[in-house]
Amino acid sequence: MKKYSLILACLVLSFAAMAQKAVITFEEKSYDFGKVNEEDGKITHVFEFVNKGNAPLVINRAQASCGCTTPSWTKEPIEPGKKGSITVIYNTTGRPGAFTKTITIYSNASEEQFVLTIHGEVIPKASGDASPYPINMNGLGLKSKVIQMNNVDKGKTQTRVMDIQNLSKAPIKPTVENLPAYLTATVSPETLNPNQEGKVTFTFDSKKCAQWGPVSNDVFMAVNGVKNTTENFKVLVVSNVTEDFSKLTLDQKRNSPILEIPERTVNLGVITVNSKKAGKLKVNNKGQNSLEIRRVINNNKELTVKAQKSSVSGGKSSEIAVTVDSKGLVAGDYKKSFTVQTNDPENSFVILIVSWKVK
Repeated sequence: MKKYSLILACLVLSFAAMAQKAVITFEEKSYDFGKVNEEDGKITHVFEFVNKGNAPLVINRAQASCGCTTPSWTKEPIEPGKKGSITVIYNTTGRPGAFTKTITIYSNASEEQFVLTIHGEVIPKASGDASPYPINMNGLGLKSKVIQMNNVDKGKTQTRVMDIQNLSKAPIKPTVENLPAYLTATVSPETLNPNQEGKVTFTFDSKKCAQWGPVSNDVFMAVNGVKNTTENFKVLVVSNVTEDFSKLTLDQKRNSPILEIPERTVNLGVITVNSKKAGKLKVNNKGQNSLEIRRVINNNKELTVKAQKSSVSGGKSSEIAVTVDSKGLVAGDYKKSFTVQTNDPENSFVILIVSWKVK
């Protein structure tokens, strides 16, 4: 009887833990800007949401469908019942006509992915001076300075094209500088005559990229061999290296690693100003094959995160060490999050939270 009571108690605790989940609820999922002028430049809308769950909500990232749309979001964990927001900026410059753009939100909520939409119509400039290539780099015209590769499955390549034009009165030869080994750029044609249009084909080879998850690269456009690494000549190439689990066989799924982190929040307690304090999060592999910690994504300058092992054998455990440096922090309560990317098909991205109080 005691044995069955113990099993029942474990099940109850297990279901209670599963019930602890954040729930993201938006006041609106789509916004219509209506008719806006091209001269308006960057237009903004704020999508507000509420955490209607019973656990802290963390927005991991927000990814727009193109480089003309820039999202930003509440970085701090949102407690149950509290509000957060996603701010979306759309650049109308050089983009006359109707538009529809999507922003995909990734979080630890019960609905892990959520898609927001903005749409409207950009009225072109009244004068005849409007150019579809508003960005001028020493006579080289660009429509955008951001190349979105989006998700790239490990082992595959992704290609994106950037349109260009010669805005000068003489032939120019554009090249792309500061390319990493996994990124190539081909300019066609190699030389552009005055007013001639061309394209730059960027190819991201994930086999040559050792990094998993979000990858961003600053490359620079050069004209006629003149290299310039200032902000005006920079093009940002954004990618996200992921793993395709859809092709796993039944046996591979059965033998997959199973990530278990008993406590996904670590509270470091009180930390005095200008001091450091460390803590740990336990990582268990309940599956058969080795659990690979692909990457720890931490964007908090006051927080250091390091996985004890990059590979955890089946049935074994490891730890993730976290250290807070309170130098420069004002007194108050803090909650920061970081993301762990693994090869567990059911937990490829896990958001963990570190909290503390500075006195």
